[in-house]
Amino acid sequence: MTRNVLVVDDEQDVRTLAVMSLQRIGGYQVRAAASGTECLAELAQEVPDAVVLDVMMPMMDGPTTLDQIRSDPLAHAVPVVFLTAGVAEADLARLGAMSVSGVLGKPFDPLTFPAELARLLGW
Repeated sequence: MTRNVLVVDDEQDVRTLAVMSLQRIGGYQVRAAASGTECLAELAQEVPDAVVLDVMMPMMDGPTTLDQIRSDPLAHAVPVVFLTAGVAEADLARLGAMSVSGVLGKPFDPLTFPAELARLLGW
């Protein structure tokens, strides 16, 4: 069974690299969204097996988007992994304490990114 992943990041380069890595190396089906609002629209169309969600985005940040996902009756149980640029240990602990499967850092190694995601998701 091929896993379906939604990548959400406001930076085009990060989205492109994550999508290519997850498709070509991980073998996943991948959709992408550039904002929290686009993420919610994508989830309304089809709930993926997991969401990789950027923390820092304009308008609707990752934690706010996560709250919206968790309040959606159809998508509330989808596993979410935060993707974030260098943050302090306290921030990582705070993010990890939210209802997410884990936190991955940016920049990430595209060669190991799919395996790191699979490890956090228990795939």
